[in-house]
Amino acid sequence: MSPNEIFISVDIETAGPIPGEFSMLTIGACDAYRPDRTFECALKPTSQNFDEDALKVTGLSLERLGLEGLEPVEAMSSFAEWIHGICEEAATPVFVGFNAPFDWSFVNYYFHRYAGGNPFGFTALDVKALYMGATGSSWSETSSKQIAKKLRPRSSGDHNALHDALYQAELFRAVRSIAAATR
Repeated sequence: MSPNEIFISVDIETAGPIPGEFSMLTIGACDAYRPDRTFECALKPTSQNFDEDALKVTGLSLERLGLEGLEPVEAMSSFAEWIHGICEEAATPVFVGFNAPFDWSFVNYYFHRYAGGNPFGFTALDVKALYMGATGSSWSETSSKQIAKKLRPRSSGDHNALHDALYQAELFRAVRSIAAATR
């Protein structure tokens, strides 16, 4: 691990499958190697579009978030400030996600739309793909349930963005140790 890279586990919950048409509703993040350093916020919806299953699994309400959530500009500015605050001078923040393409697409869209740019740049590290490479598993063996059976993490996911970010940070550290042991 390079001292110039800070791995940040990020999880989000959304109102649907794609940014722009559906809202990002919550963000949870932690420093993957210092999980006591966390960020969490809820956002006001940017539209009333929603996928019923997406809201059902999270228990989030567009109406409630409309009253209690942060405006996207404030949320993304706060998130960017937190990222810069945990990165030492000249350190590069690395977005770590479990199914990173999904989460990163929303985070990237929101950073560009509401904060002028993405502190993570244009890349993300996917724990599922890292696990596949470290273990030689098949793609079908990279679900969180399958990985948890093999790695036996202490925590678990529950569709709370911060809890899930902490859980996937634990998985990330375990996969990195597997990869390091095979070098």
